Amino acid sequence: MKLRSFHHLALLLLLAAYGGIAPASAGGSWAFLKNVGVSGMHMQLLHTDRLILFDRTNVGPSNLTFPSGHPCRLNPQDDWFHNTTDCTAHSVEYNVSSNTFRGLSLVTDTWCSSGHVAPDGTLVQNGGWKDGTRKIRLLRACGGADTSCDWAEQSAPVVLAADRWYATNQKLPDGRAIIVGGIGQPSYEFYPKTATNNIAFALPFLGQTDTLYPFVHLNIDGNLFIFAGNRAILFDYTRDVIVRNYTMLGDGSDLRTNPNAGSSVLLPLKPNPTEAEVLICGGTKATANDAAAHGHYPPALTTCGRLKITDENPTWVVEEMPSPRVMGDMLLLPNGEVAIVNGAIDGLGGWESANNSNPTTVIYRPDLPFQGPTSRFEQQSPAGITPRPRMYHSSAALLRDGRVVVGGSNPHEFYVFENTKFPTDVTLEAFSPYYLDVANNGLRPNIFNPSPKAGPVKVTYRGKLKLQFFARDGVPGSVTMVAPAYTTHAFSQNQRQLFLTVDVKPLQAFKVNGPDAMPFPGFYEATVDMPATPILAPPGYYMLFVVNGRIPSQGIWVHIQ
Repeated sequence: MKLRSFHHLALLLLLAAYGGIAPASAGGSWAFLKNVGVSGMHMQLLHTDRLILFDRTNVGPSNLTFPSGHPCRLNPQDDWFHNTTDCTAHSVEYNVSSNTFRGLSLVTDTWCSSGHVAPDGTLVQNGGWKDGTRKIRLLRACGGADTSCDWAEQSAPVVLAADRWYATNQKLPDGRAIIVGGIGQPSYEFYPKTATNNIAFALPFLGQTDTLYPFVHLNIDGNLFIFAGNRAILFDYTRDVIVRNYTMLGDGSDLRTNPNAGSSVLLPLKPNPTEAEVLICGGTKATANDAAAHGHYPPALTTCGRLKITDENPTWVVEEMPSPRVMGDMLLLPNGEVAIVNGAIDGLGGWESANNSNPTTVIYRPDLPFQGPTSRFEQQSPAGITPRPRMYHSSAALLRDGRVVVGGSNPHEFYVFENTKFPTDVTLEAFSPYYLDVANNGLRPNIFNPSPKAGPVKVTYRGKLKLQFFARDGVPGSVTMVAPAYTTHAFSQNQRQLFLTVDVKPLQAFKVNGPDAMPFPGFYEATVDMPATPILAPPGYYMLFVVNGRIPSQGIWVHIQ
């Protein structure tokens, strides 16, 4: 498609690029968003730019009462309410664009549960505690003015094959998801369910290590990288076979998965990737569990392990964060960097089990050459508010505008707001990384076709997508796809990022200068090659960004099927 007349568009983009000169902050900024009345133990962004967050249901009322006429919850199995009604919400839909929210209805307990987004955009959520351990719950995505979406609980036989409390979901290339682990469950199963496939398959590796929220990543060969405690395997789920045992991370005294609560990401995949790397950061010593039980809070780990999981004989490269961290969240940013937020510098994940928060925000740049254990980390000095402590039961999510939203933090069995060092937090805050600083406005690409407001663009495997965008300075040369993750307990399930093959060319546009028309620089057209297979990008919704150096655009949603 050729641009015909973009006089007004050019002027608008020019004003946006030059608008408002303000001092740049070193390292982005923090801002308060909203008090939503529910603590965000779990968080998932949907393709309608609605953020779904929820807590557990079995510990009494939240701080958000349903409006008059909204059905109240009646669950005889509830430990708190028994046969009385609960008219408070335990889940919230937060509208990113309007900074508004509404309560959603949950019935059975979702404490420490897991989830993923199905290829059609439905949030699939499963497991929990007591009456919730085998439950499967669905939430379709509302868009526009629609506010009718709410949780729908599935009934037998559409239930889990085993109790799943602290399990992990991973999307698969065929559109299914695998559900791995959970307390007392060294096993896995699949979703969707049929009358003949509702079976749990044994995975003894988890019983030998840790069954709580294992780190699971889909490798580029279609197998699953599964990390638990301090060990990892490559698992062929199609044949129920361990393909490889990786070397231990550390000397055996460091633990990374819950309750020791490190975090993990599959680092961004290059175009047509032939290798994949995993980064695991933070956690605690194995002795921290016993220490916390006796009221002591040993320092968390500062170390990270980076492993090229596709190498024939891979070894861990040990790196070091600027400060210790447990219960931190690692989020892939649109430009391929990793933000580390939330958590504590001591203790471990559990009620009253940490004593000092970690308020620092850190950026990890995986593409930098390794020049020592600290060389890829940069501690940020954000402007704006001082972020609240985000301790046990906090979460984080990347938004399409490039911000990172954080919520939750409730290191208590019940909601506690007074006379405690770390009160239950029912607010949302947002971290704007350095690339959103005003000083970077000239470098920031602005996609105008397809319009970011027009809804998701349908794309196909091995297909091509044309993007038209404006950038005042520089020539943007990268395009990334990021899968929105389901985040809870310091791990973002299904988080995934791909750099795509792209061809960028100048695009002719014109502006009016008196009676004459002249070429207006800064317009570009990119032809983007979509991922070749669903192994690289499981079917579903992704945020797609144009990146100029390290400065990304606002994203658009794409749907690959």
